[in-house]
Amino acid sequence: MPAPLSLGIDYGTNSCRAVVVSLEDGAELASRVFAYPSGENGILLDPADPDLARQRPQDWTDGFAEAVSGALEDLEAAGHDPAGVVAVGIDTTGSTPLPVDANGAPLSHQERFSENLAAQAWLWKDHTGHAEAAEITTLARERGEPYLAACGGTYSSEWFWSKILRCKRVAPDVFEAAHSWVECCDYLTAWACGDTTPETLKRSVCAAGHKAMFSERWGGLPSEDFLAALDPALARLRDRLYAEAFPPNEKAGILRDDLARACGLPSGIPVAIGAFDAHMGAVGAGVKPGVLVKIMGTSTCDITVGDLAADGSVPEIEGLCGVVHGSVIGGMAGLEAGQSAVGDLFAWAVAQLTPGRYGTGGEAHAALNAEAEKLSPGQSGLVALDWNNGNRTVLVDPRLSGLLLGQTLHTTAAEVYRACVEATAFGAKVIVDRFESGGVSVDEVVVCGGIAEKSPMAMQVYADVLDRPIKTAASSQTCGLGAALSAAVAAGAFVSVEEAQARMAHVKERVFQPEPRSVAAYAELFAIYKKLHDAFGGVDRAADLSAVMPELRRIAEASRKGGALAGAEESADRG
Repeated sequence: MPAPLSLGIDYGTNSCRAVVVSLEDGAELASRVFAYPSGENGILLDPADPDLARQRPQDWTDGFAEAVSGALEDLEAAGHDPAGVVAVGIDTTGSTPLPVDANGAPLSHQERFSENLAAQAWLWKDHTGHAEAAEITTLARERGEPYLAACGGTYSSEWFWSKILRCKRVAPDVFEAAHSWVECCDYLTAWACGDTTPETLKRSVCAAGHKAMFSERWGGLPSEDFLAALDPALARLRDRLYAEAFPPNEKAGILRDDLARACGLPSGIPVAIGAFDAHMGAVGAGVKPGVLVKIMGTSTCDITVGDLAADGSVPEIEGLCGVVHGSVIGGMAGLEAGQSAVGDLFAWAVAQLTPGRYGTGGEAHAALNAEAEKLSPGQSGLVALDWNNGNRTVLVDPRLSGLLLGQTLHTTAAEVYRACVEATAFGAKVIVDRFESGGVSVDEVVVCGGIAEKSPMAMQVYADVLDRPIKTAASSQTCGLGAALSAAVAAGAFVSVEEAQARMAHVKERVFQPEPRSVAAYAELFAIYKKLHDAFGGVDRAADLSAVMPELRRIAEASRKGGALAGAEESADRG
């Protein structure tokens, strides 16, 4: 018998990646990437509307065939047998809903809609529905509805209902032609299994609970009465959506024979329920109660899990992106938060603020990292707000923007770069504090993604700001690994996700430990950040900010006198 393997297909914003992993130890044996050919790096844009971001669903299915076939070719070339693949798991971005016809085919497949942006998939980062999101939040609060409890108290423009309502208002022809709407993760799973009928395909509770206000507590989706108050057409749509949703470690169906043959897979392989990329990344990084996983890329998504209450209910924590029963691991509460700009913020600093001597791209990142690492906490006199792409958690406001405070004529590019890193760490601390204020413990943090791999400086800053050890996931493809791991559980290869994680999910040996002196310095800076956060975020409109600049100067002077050299020496020791 060939060694047992599992296949995870990770659909990102710009590409999809197929990863084949061993069920013995989680080792990645082969992978292949397919870059979406449409639009700008796979994203369909509108120069007249910077909030618009769409995706062509044909790129997804083309990507499945190309990436999976290529990964299996590489697998065979490495001496492994594709016949050992026993499960398929799919993770995607989200909320990325797609308008479909009565058979579940994308409207964009029809000639009349092929170039209509509204008939394409509404990508997660599409914010055109920000007014509709605010309207949903206001109506739910005015009526005393429980729906916002599942999504942190404020509905987002990134999510399911705000995008559909926006479509109804700006593209009524597309809305009327759509029999239903299906999340990317649900569509691809259904397509792989050969049943895309909207009323019968199995929907993901990960997508439904975190983005569509779905909960068994109130009978599934929001009531017809509530939806009708937003728009009667939404109430009529409700019956063409779904009444059940399932966790990602359950089976959705069996891989289509024709697709299996085309890709070089054996027949009869179970396919797991689809899920969002960050949630599967958390599974692949070993998430469990007390462990927060940060998937760090252009933005971050923060995922943890918690035990359910005796009555099966989940905690309600204001400002999170959702607290959902079974969205990460079946039988546990899945909790999601995140930041809209992290790697994007660092890239902005490199692209817009660096002198030519630093080079460009990765070269400039490396040079700025090296200089920024020599600085002590507070030495620059700078503090920033990390809202250059809005605030996802805990303020849930895409209309907020960034701030850099404390600049002088001596401020350097490296200081600004480090201030951006620190700002994202402060934003992460706001999230951790909110988790813990809601009764969810965060004892340690596991990070994954490109930043975690490339910037030890940033990871040390996070350890110091959060005052917790920072571990790094061993896998460089945690989303694909998590999808493959959950699929293996769905296929019966493991009894539970926890058993599979013990075998397949690992962290690297190096642990970034908090440094007491830096922890104390960052506590002072965080107090300033939090004052700015609450003032500009509308939490404390009466805040007195008159002491902020003098306080930053005081901290900078103290750091230069006692911390600059020591900070550089400690940095060298860590390296």
